[in-house]
Parts: sequence; structure tokens; C-alpha cells
Amino acid sequence: MMDNEVTAQKYAPILAPLTRAGWPFWLVTTLLSAIILWSVFAFGWQYYWGLGETGMGHPVSWALYLVNFVFFIGISHAGALVSAVLRITHARWGTPFGRAAEAVTVFALAAGPTNILFDLGRSIRFYWVAIHAQFKSPLIWDFTCIMTYFVVSNIFLYVLMVPDIALLRDRMPGRRWFYKPLSLGWTGTEKQWLSLGKVIGFLCIAVIPVAVSVHTVVSWVFGMQTQPMWHSSIFAPYFVTGAIFSGIATIIIVTIALRKVYHLEQYMKPYHLNNLGLLLLVFTLLWFYFTFTEHLVAVYGGDSFELAVFWSKFTGKYAPLFWTMVTLCFVIPFPILVFRRTVPGLLIASISIVIGMWLERFLIIIPSFCQPRLPYLRGAYMPSWVEWSMTAGLFAGFTLAFVLFSKFFPVISIWETEKEAREKEKVKNRS
Repeated sequence: MMDNEVTAQKYAPILAPLTRAGWPFWLVTTLLSAIILWSVFAFGWQYYWGLGETGMGHPVSWALYLVNFVFFIGISHAGALVSAVLRITHARWGTPFGRAAEAVTVFALAAGPTNILFDLGRSIRFYWVAIHAQFKSPLIWDFTCIMTYFVVSNIFLYVLMVPDIALLRDRMPGRRWFYKPLSLGWTGTEKQWLSLGKVIGFLCIAVIPVAVSVHTVVSWVFGMQTQPMWHSSIFAPYFVTGAIFSGIATIIIVTIALRKVYHLEQYMKPYHLNNLGLLLLVFTLLWFYFTFTEHLVAVYGGDSFELAVFWSKFTGKYAPLFWTMVTLCFVIPFPILVFRRTVPGLLIASISIVIGMWLERFLIIIPSFCQPRLPYLRGAYMPSWVEWSMTAGLFAGFTLAFVLFSKFFPVISIWETEKEAREKEKVKNRS
């Protein structure tokens, strides 16, 4: 049980951002809001004039919107998944960044499917996907898995915040109207703690298969088709690995940013970031292995259509993007993660990986569409100002969600930090 008053004083640095909002906060929120408003204008423009305002056409019918969809769904993977695995294995080093990781999942899952609305000619009829569902379509499998994951992840994040929300309810009378209904009457009784433990245990077990299923099914949206370099059984594990890879990198970026901006160095220590860096190193090697295998099989098979896509990426017009992706995802981060897992080093490696993984999504989708199997159909693609505006709006919305979240809820789980401190104290007293 926690004494809310004593706990609030003990963890004042974690609570400080909720009451401190200087000019940097207002500047950042204003800039991000302006970008979002511009993207809303761009969407209105596209909705009025049609998808012809984008760079999409024939045969490139999936483009930047689908790249962003796969990217955001990917980074959503590591949040709740890593948090759940660390809790199941009782790895306490994950406590300082657990909540940020869970928030990454929720906000990325909100941003990802939004791209499907952008990609529809008549976005207002998006509900037809549900009422006219054909469950033999991988698109419906995708819709079902993503919505399930979104609901489970929101519940996971919320349930883990209830004790801290109760602390805020008692600590901040001015916001009591907001926190009181969210606290669900939490008073910290033994029965409530017991029930919370059972619910968390169930959710940790539930999140893992749901999270893995999401990007597996996303890969099937591609792999079930006969497009060159898509029709492959390796796509499911490749997509899941890439999703966790980019997700861990995003968690590191968010954690370092929160640590610096809110002066949380005493809680988010280099030790915690080093462990995340080791995890990122493992997935760097896995990503390189799957990327190498995918392209080796394509070129060794000798299929003319797949070779056309392969050479367009290896030495053709997409070669600069392809080799930039390899550099950003492996050449730069690998030596850093092996020899220099300092805070600046991890930040450089993670930013490099996130950019590289966005390029990877681009290179999965666009070259295959530009080189279809019908020989007389060849095309090129260049995103329009509308698509770039919508992309900027998505990243701005994702960032703004984190900024606002940090002003209403603690970015580090206070009750879990306190629980961990008490367990360490017990061990110390016994010894």
C-alpha cells in the first residue's frame, strides 16, 4: 500500500512536469498544432479533389499512406510487447521506461490506421469495411487484429496507471474532477492490489500473442499477393522482427527525450538504457539476417520479375535509398551498439534506425508496384505535397500526443518504482 502524500513528496521530480508548463511547452504545442492543422487542410483538399491530388496512379496504387501505415503499426509493436515480457520475466530494469513504451503502442496504433482513411477515395464510408466484411480477405484480418490490439493496449496502459491516477486525485485538487472518475475509486486496499495484480498478469499474457498477430497479419496483406518480392513465407517473421526493431529504437528516443526535458536522470539511468541498447543490438542482427535472406532468395531464384525489382533496388533508381537504408539500419548502429552504448550513442543509433526502417517500408511497397508482372505496365511514383503534408501531420500528432500525455499523467510509473524500491530495501535489510 502507498501513502499518497509521502509518495508524492518522494517522487516530486516525476510529478513536476504535470504542474510546470513554461514557454518551451507552449512553443512546441503551437508548432505541432500548426503542422496538424496544415495536414487537415491537405486532407480536405484531397477529399474535395480526389486521390488524383496524390502521386498515386496506375500501377502504383499503394504508396506513402501505406508506408506510414506499416511504419506506425511497426513501432507500436515493441511498446506493450516489451513491457509485458519484462513484467512476466520480473525484469525490474524495465520499470522506468515501461509507461513510455506502453504509450508508444497506443499513440502509434492511433496514428497507423488513420492512413487507411487517407487512402480511401471516400473516407466517410470507412465503416463499410466492417458492415460489408469479407473474412477471406487479409485486409479484414488486419482490421480485426489491429482493433483488438488497440483495445487491449489501451486497457493495458490505463489499468497500470490507476494507482498513480488515484495519487494525482488526492494530490491535485484542481484536477480532481478529471482524475476522480478515472481512478475507479482506488484507495489502495489489499483486495484492490490483489485484483490489480491478477488483471495485469492476464493482460501481460494476452498482449503478447495479439501483438505478434498484428504485424504477422500486416505482412500477409503483402505476402498473400503475387507481386514480385512480396509472395514469400519469410514476410511474417521478417515484419515482426522489423516491427520490434523499430519499436525499441522509438522507445529509446522517447525515453532519452523525456529524461532530458523533464530532468529524470535519477530514474532513467544509463544502466536502463544500456539494457535497451543490448536488446536493440540483438534485433539489429536479426533484421540484417532477414534482409540478407530475403534478397538472397529472390536473386538466387532467378525469377525475371523479382530480379527486375531486386536490381532496381540494388543498382537501379532505388539504389540510393536501398543503400541508405542498409547504412542507417546496420552500418551506423551496429558498431555503436557493440562498442559505445552511451546515452548520445544510443540516441544516434536509434534515430538512424527509425529513419532507416521508414525507408525500408518505402522500399518494400513502391519498387514492387513500379515493376508489376504484366510487362507493358511500368510506372514511377513521386509523393505530392498532399502526401508529405499528411505524413508531417501524423508525426506531429504522434509527438503532440506524448507532450500532452506528459502533462496529465506521470511518464514513469510511481507505484511500480515505489514497489521496486521497497523490495530492494527488504533484500538489503535481510542481508
